[in-house]
Amino acid sequence: MQIINVLLFYRKLNDFNTGEAKNQYMHYHKLIRDKIPDIIKSKGETPITHIADEKEYAEALAKKLHEEADEFSTKPSVEEAADILEVLLAVARLNNIDLTKLEEVRQKKAAERGGFEKRIILDEIN
Repeated sequence: MQIINVLLFYRKLNDFNTGEAKNQYMHYHKLIRDKIPDIIKSKGETPITHIADEKEYAEALAKKLHEEADEFSTKPSVEEAADILEVLLAVARLNNIDLTKLEEVRQKKAAERGGFEKRIILDEIN
């Protein structure tokens, strides 16, 4: 179902980018990048937006993280990886996580437990 929603979103976005969406109302209720309203306005359309409170923002970020991860798993690319990173940075800021500390913890965990470079899959424990 989520893949269908993503495909419908991209179809609508494509219609918007090609001008085929004129005189159509599209409902998204999704977190967007900060400059998207200006981009929409520059195309002669009117975005209807609101500013999320902290609870809605946290929920929207979680949903966005899943969306971006799904997109990356479907089509791995540097652009999709950048989208995931942008959402993770927003989550960190929302939760007052210092990025320097985050990197320190990541490195510590990698030193103690390793990373994922060896591609080890745990099948079972006897």
